[in-house]
Amino acid sequence: MTEPAEIAAGPAAPRRGGLWSDVREAIRGSEQDYTKGPIGRAILLLAIPMVLEMALESVFAVTDVFFVGRLGPDAVAAVGLTESMLTLVYALAMGLGIGTTAVVARRIGEKDREGAANAAVQSVFLGIGGAVLLGGLGVALAPHLLALMGASPAVLQIGSGYTRVMLGGEATIVVLFVVNAVFRGAGDAAIAMRVLWLANAINIVLGPCFIFGLGPFPELGVTGAAVATTIGRASGAVYAISRLLRPGSRVAVGRRHLGVDVPVMRTVARLSGSGAFQSIVGMASWIGLVRIVATFGSQALAGYTIGIRIIVFALLPSWGMSNAAATMVGQALGAGDPDRAERSVWRACLYNLVFLSAIGLGFVVAARPIVSAFTSDPQVLAYGTQCLRIIAAGFAFYAYGMVLSQSFNGAGDTATPTLLNLIVFWLWELPLAWALAVALGMGPRGAFVAVAVSFSTLAVAAGAIFRRGKWKRVVV
Repeated sequence: MTEPAEIAAGPAAPRRGGLWSDVREAIRGSEQDYTKGPIGRAILLLAIPMVLEMALESVFAVTDVFFVGRLGPDAVAAVGLTESMLTLVYALAMGLGIGTTAVVARRIGEKDREGAANAAVQSVFLGIGGAVLLGGLGVALAPHLLALMGASPAVLQIGSGYTRVMLGGEATIVVLFVVNAVFRGAGDAAIAMRVLWLANAINIVLGPCFIFGLGPFPELGVTGAAVATTIGRASGAVYAISRLLRPGSRVAVGRRHLGVDVPVMRTVARLSGSGAFQSIVGMASWIGLVRIVATFGSQALAGYTIGIRIIVFALLPSWGMSNAAATMVGQALGAGDPDRAERSVWRACLYNLVFLSAIGLGFVVAARPIVSAFTSDPQVLAYGTQCLRIIAAGFAFYAYGMVLSQSFNGAGDTATPTLLNLIVFWLWELPLAWALAVALGMGPRGAFVAVAVSFSTLAVAAGAIFRRGKWKRVVV
């Protein structure tokens, strides 16, 4: 059923004090019941801090490459290869975030805050355990992993330290993702946003200090970017945990929750495992693309790295909108209102379409001057411009695909987007990228075209499956 207030005047009708009042409230953060009231206003209150949070997360990616770009193509290539390896860590963190958000949102919708707090603790335990194991392996094997990814001798020499520090600091990434997923699932998105504010402020200040040796700081080159990023993330993780332990928090963790609860951990692990594999499938496709592009030299790889970083900067705010839809779906299903969950998803799709279409048009028109802010190398500039322009042309499709995929996850239906990722990215995108780039001789441009085609395919397939409604009956 459609809410009368929304029929009459859309999402703006019930606002107290108007749009800007709601924007201030969203940034400030206040406790809301997102299972009731106008859907448009609920999405606004959730999405604004989530969009800002994800925009700030993307600043990590852009900040490093902005400063490291001053050190030359080999340094940028080292960052790109390392980030490609870190996609597996991001997959673990995102998978845990998917499971955590689904369980916490469902418990909050059921008005079971004790269950939400317990799920939060089990998620953090799972994340730290996995990150410590992967981080140890990454530190030990960093040079070998870079070589495996196709790094040249010059990239190996300049980038091994960067890779060791970044892989060794994996636990900070996972904790940030998981604890912020708790806040998002609870509808407390403003806290997650502030966590990223702190982490990014520290990273932005320390980055040039450690890279170029400003003042009393040592000149560490590209490794300094990794040191600054890890310190920033660690600071954010500590702050996030402190907010989780604070009495009166929406998901308040106390001593009674600080133990292993096998049934709850099993539930979180089941959803997170599928979510992690879902992310690994998607992220691993980026590794495959990097491997294909790397065969065309450091300039092509550096251009691809810059272009993708800019695209990530644009898409991560849209993930914020997608996360808002996931929270709405989880809480509405917990409250026994699947129709509200579905209406929330289509509304979020529309908002995301407007946002990404505008950004995509801007990238298509102004790709060259945007990329030129990150490099002065003419070949790198040409490849980066080509990458940005081609992939941005499909942003309108991505808007729907991103929201729909996260909405499945918010419902606890992690299997559907996992299968979609497997088919679209591994069985379609990578073979297409190789065929276009290598077999048909299109070079890196072929890989860029494959990305645009595959993400558009995902949007169409996800929309068709979502309309069937099986996700409404998933038990969490």
